[in-house]
Amino acid sequence: MTHRITRRSFIGGLGAVGAAGALGGLGLSPIARAQSTGDPRFLIVLGAGGGASIVDGPLAIPASKSFDADRLNTFPDQMLTRIDGAPFRAIDMYRGELGPIPVAFTANQSDFVRDHHRDMMVATWTRTSVNHAIGQRRSVTGNEAWLGRTLQECVAMQYGADFPLPNVHLSSGSSFTDRGTDGGLPSWCYGEVVSDPRLWPLALDGARGIPGAPAKDLLDKARALRDANLDPNSRFGQVFGGSERLKHWTRIRGEQRRLIESLGLIDKLIITPEGPQNPLAAFGLAQSPDGERVRAAFPHYDEDPLEAQAALAFLLIKHRVSCTVTIGPPGSVVFVTPEGSEGERLADDSITNPPIAFDFSHQAHRAVQGLMWHRMYRVMDGLIRLLREEEFAAGESLWDRSMIYMATDFGRDKKRPAGAEDWGTGHDLDNGVLVVSPLANGNRILGEVDPDTGRTYGFDPQTGDPVRGSHMDERQIFSGILHAMGVDTSGSGLPDMRAMRRHA
Repeated sequence: MTHRITRRSFIGGLGAVGAAGALGGLGLSPIARAQSTGDPRFLIVLGAGGGASIVDGPLAIPASKSFDADRLNTFPDQMLTRIDGAPFRAIDMYRGELGPIPVAFTANQSDFVRDHHRDMMVATWTRTSVNHAIGQRRSVTGNEAWLGRTLQECVAMQYGADFPLPNVHLSSGSSFTDRGTDGGLPSWCYGEVVSDPRLWPLALDGARGIPGAPAKDLLDKARALRDANLDPNSRFGQVFGGSERLKHWTRIRGEQRRLIESLGLIDKLIITPEGPQNPLAAFGLAQSPDGERVRAAFPHYDEDPLEAQAALAFLLIKHRVSCTVTIGPPGSVVFVTPEGSEGERLADDSITNPPIAFDFSHQAHRAVQGLMWHRMYRVMDGLIRLLREEEFAAGESLWDRSMIYMATDFGRDKKRPAGAEDWGTGHDLDNGVLVVSPLANGNRILGEVDPDTGRTYGFDPQTGDPVRGSHMDERQIFSGILHAMGVDTSGSGLPDMRAMRRHA
C-alpha cells in the first residue's frame, strides 16, 4: 500500500536534495551534442509486467464463436461490447472480489475502445521466453534485434539531441528499463531512473527550496572556484584527472547542471499542490501551472505510483525534457480512496493494483486481467487527453506525434477448467501487442486469434492481412514500432513492417 507525502517527508525530501548537492547522484548524462532535430516524436512505454493477455482485452473470444468455449478462455457474448466501426472487443465486468482479496471492483474497457479505437493497433506475436526478466527485456530490444539497443534508446538517439534528459525511466524494478548492450551510443541515450516522480523535481535545482541557501551569484562563484582551482589541483584530481568517469561526473555537475537549472524545471514539474502537508510557499516554491489539470487526469497521483508516473511523463514531454518515458505499475498492492468513501477500508473500487500486477493471474486470471486492462486503459486515456490539449505547432497536437506502446513479457494460458468463472493461469509464449498512436496503422488487427484454440497467428508484413500458420517474432514487432516512430534504421538489417505504419 502506498502512502501520502506528509509535511515531514516533504521537508525531508528537500533536505535530501540539499545534501546531495546540485545534481550529483542523479546519474544525469552529459549534454546532448548529436545532430538536433526540430521534428521530434514521443514514445511512452507502458510496462505491463506479468503477462497482459491479449485475449482478455481487444482480442477477447466470444463463446458463440468457439467449438471448445467451455474449456477455453472465452467470454459469454453478453459480456463483450462491440464498438461501431472498430474491429476490437471490449469487456466490462463487476466482481465482488479479486481472487482471495475481498474487495469489489468494476472494470470497463468499452469506454476506452469507443474513444480511441481509431488510434489502436493490435499486432499478434509469439514470444521466445516465459521468464519475466527475459521477456520484458526482449519486448523493448526485439530480442537484441539491433545491436542490443532498446526502443527507448533508439528514439532518444533519433530525436533526443535537443532534450536535456531524452530517455527517462519513471518506473523501476523491471527489465522494461534495462540498458541496451550497444556501448557505441552516446551516453545521453541511456535511460535516467526516477525513483519518486513526486519528489524528483525538487532535485532539479541546486539551491531552490533550501532555506538559508547561499545567493545564486555566490554559489556560482564557489562552484567556479571548485571546478577551476580546487578540484584540478587536489591530489585526487591530479591522479585521476584523465579518467573518463571523472570527466563524466564533471560534465554532470557542470554543463548539464547549468542547462537543467536554466530551464526552471523545478517550477514546471511539481505536481503537488500547496497545502498543510506540502508547504511549497514556505520553501519559495510553487506547483506547476499545469498541476490542476494533471491532477484532474490522475486524481490518485499521491496514492498510486502509476498515476504519479503518468502525470510526470506528460509534463516531461510537454516541456521538451524527454522524448521517451517509461512507466509501469508497481509489483505491490495499491489501494486508493474512491470518491465519497473517505476513511473506509476495502471500499468498492479501492484496489487499483493487485500484488505482482498482471502476474496475480496465477490466483485469479479473469478478475486480475479485467482489473489490470481497465487500469492500463484508464492511464492511457489520461495521457492521450492531456497530450491532445497541447499544441506542438501549426495546429498539430503533441498526441499527433506520440505513441503509447503497452509492452508485456508474455501471454497467459488459454485453457480453463470446464465452465470455471475464474481460475489460475501460467505463462504462455502466445500473445499480441497493443500500440495506441496516430502514427500507427490504427483501427486494425494485424493477424488474428483462432477461436477454437485461443492462439494467435501472424500477418503479412506489408498488408497486415492474417496468414494462418505464420507467427510474428519479437524482431518484427520491434522493427514495426521503430518505423512507425519514424526512426532511421538504415544499416540495421531490420525487416520492413509496412503494415504497422499509418502512412506507409
